[in-house]
Amino acid sequence: MLLAIDVGNTNTVFALWDGAEFVSMWRTATEVQRTADQYYVWLSTLMKLRHLEDVRIDEAIVSSTVPRVVFNLRVLCNRYFDCRPLVVGKTECHLPASPRVDPGTQVGPDRIVNTAGGYDLHGGDLIVVDFGTATTFDVVGPDGAYEGGVIAPGVNLSLQALHDAAAALPLVDVTMPSHVVGRNTVDCMQSGIFWGYVGLVSGLVARIKAERARPMTVIGTGGLAPLFQQGDTLFDVFEDNLTMHGLTVIHTYNKEFQE
Repeated sequence: MLLAIDVGNTNTVFALWDGAEFVSMWRTATEVQRTADQYYVWLSTLMKLRHLEDVRIDEAIVSSTVPRVVFNLRVLCNRYFDCRPLVVGKTECHLPASPRVDPGTQVGPDRIVNTAGGYDLHGGDLIVVDFGTATTFDVVGPDGAYEGGVIAPGVNLSLQALHDAAAALPLVDVTMPSHVVGRNTVDCMQSGIFWGYVGLVSGLVARIKAERARPMTVIGTGGLAPLFQQGDTLFDVFEDNLTMHGLTVIHTYNKEFQE
């Protein structure tokens, strides 16, 4: 069984892949101080609750935007599952298509994984919009190569910054407001965030398409993507587990590469 681990700046997702589908998936807060032993206690407890305690994990792959977390995840896999994890972004991890970016540029593992997952599911000429801690736009070429993108502040990050910088503004949740023009402070903030991000996404997608001058499929992913799809037709398709699927694609490619 393959253990796929995606470490984001805010949350970390663990998933079990049996070669055909995800058997189970769990999410926890990303904490750099968490030890391998703590990971194992948490994961083994959740596996037992799903009656998966007899599952044998013998392979692992990790994508992490938080480098300090990787060491303890390596220890987790080595100590408790007797396997060496494949780490996306390291030299030993081969990619289906090399990124086409400026020399010396380090492409984030999350963007590499989204590219691989998107291309496997929908072919090339893609724009992947990921609503995470940052809102990222990944451009995928016709051959599946990452060709660059855009990074904007994440939705919740913007809300937090607005609250922190303006003492009179409360911390509000993200929702689709009933009207664009708010008649109280909370409604005004929710409208600004919601419709502001709808405009940001639609505007950037339009500019990317114009710059590329060819048809492109827009994929939405990340926790808030379905919410923003309500406000406009921002995406052609929504993929809930795109990042995790991309991890399985890269893992399979590396197994075949070694054969």
